[in-house]
Amino acid sequence: MDTNTIAILILLGSFFAMILMRVPIAYAVGLSTVFCLMYMGKPLTTIPQQLVKGMWSFSLMAVPFFITMGSLMGSGGISEKLVALANSAVGWMRGGLAYVNVLDSMFFGGISGSASAAAAADTASLGSILIPMMVEQGYDDDFSTALTIASSVEGILVPPSHNMVLYATAAGGISVGSLFMAGYLPGALLALSLAVGTYIIALKRNYPKGDKFSLKGLFKQLGQSIWALACILIVVVGVVMGLFTATESAAIAVIYSLFVAVFVYKGLNWKGVWKALDECVNTLAIVLILIATSTGFGYCLTLLHVPDMAAQAIMSVSSNPIVIALLLNLILLVLGMVMDMAPIILISTPILLPIATSIGISPITYGIMLMLNCGIGLLTPPVGSVLFIGSAVAKVPMEKVVKAMLPFYLCMIITLLLITFIPDISLLIPKLLGDYVPAVSGIFG
Repeated sequence: MDTNTIAILILLGSFFAMILMRVPIAYAVGLSTVFCLMYMGKPLTTIPQQLVKGMWSFSLMAVPFFITMGSLMGSGGISEKLVALANSAVGWMRGGLAYVNVLDSMFFGGISGSASAAAAADTASLGSILIPMMVEQGYDDDFSTALTIASSVEGILVPPSHNMVLYATAAGGISVGSLFMAGYLPGALLALSLAVGTYIIALKRNYPKGDKFSLKGLFKQLGQSIWALACILIVVVGVVMGLFTATESAAIAVIYSLFVAVFVYKGLNWKGVWKALDECVNTLAIVLILIATSTGFGYCLTLLHVPDMAAQAIMSVSSNPIVIALLLNLILLVLGMVMDMAPIILISTPILLPIATSIGISPITYGIMLMLNCGIGLLTPPVGSVLFIGSAVAKVPMEKVVKAMLPFYLCMIITLLLITFIPDISLLIPKLLGDYVPAVSGIFG
C-alpha cells in the first residue's frame, strides 16, 4: 500500500470513525485533517492558512446575515400569522390543517433565510403550534409530526438560503441569484407531492375539513402577513435584478426583519432581540467553524487526488449517464444520513460536481439535487436532527414518527428523481431570466 493510499485511509477513516463515535462534526473534520497532514509530513501551519482561506470571502458574509434574519423573523411572532394565512387559503379542504402545514412551511422557509436551520426552526416553531392543533382536531399524532418535519424540507429549496450561498462558493462562479430562482419550482413541486400524499391519507383516514372558504378572510390575512412576506422580495428580487449582491441583500433584510419584528408585529422587545441575536451567534459559530475546517479537509482531498479517484470509480461502475445520476443521488443520500448539510456541501461539491457536469447536469440542477438530498438526510437516522426535533416537540417516539414518514419519504424521492431527470424544473426560471449557463451537452442538458 503506497503512501498516498494510507493518507487517504487516515483522512477518511478517522473522519467516519469520529462521526460514528458522535464527535462533533467540526472537530471530526478538523482532527482528521490534522492526522492526515501529520502523516504526510506537511507543516501544521498549513491548517490555519486553510482555515482563514475558507472564510475569506465576501460572498460568505451573507451567511451570518441570513442566519440573523431568520433568527429575528422566527422569534418575532410571525408563525401565528403564517398559520392564519395558510388556513384561510387551504384550510377549507378535507385534511385542511395538513395542507396548512405544507403551505406554511413554504412561507416560513422563504422568510427564515436558512436551510437546515430553517427546517429545524420550522419544526420547532410551526410544529409547536400546528401539531397540538392537528391532534386536537382528530389527526393522528404520528401523522401530524411526520408531515411537519417532511414539509420543513421545503425551506431548504425555497430561497433565500445560506446553504445555497455555501454551494455557490464551493462550486465557484455560480450565480447566487440563479440558484435562488432555481429553487422555487422544485420547492413548489415538493409541496405538491406532499399535498398529494396528504390528500390520499386524509381521505383514507377521514380527517376533518376546516371552515368554509372566504375570499374576504384570505385578503384580510394576506394584508396582515404582507410585512413578513415582503422580506422574501427584498432578498430575492434585489439579487436577481442586480440591485445588490446576496451579501448586501441579506444585510438589508436583517435591518428590515428587525423593524418588522419589533415595531410592526411587536413580537419582540429589545430584550428578546438580544436573546435572538445570542442564539444566532451560537448557530453562526457552528457554521463558520464548519466552513473553516471543511476548507482544510478539502485541501487534503485535492492534495491526495481524491476527486479524480472518485470520478474514475463512479465512471467504472457504468458509463450510462442515468446510472451515474442515480449513483450521485445515492451517495448524497447516504452522506445526508450521517453528516450535516454544511460539511456535505463544502466537501462533496469539488468531488461530485465535475462528475455531474460531465454527464450534462447543470451546476444549478446539481445544487438543487444536493439541497434536497441533504434535506431528506435531515429526516433520516442516525443524524436526522429535524427528525429528533419533531419527535421531541410532539412527544412522539421516534420509531413511530419514522414509520409514519414512509409515504412522505416516497413523495420526496419521487420529487428528487423528477428534478434530476427533468432539468427544466430547476432551470426554467433562470432560463427565462437569461441567467443560465449550460453544462456540457448530454441527456440532461
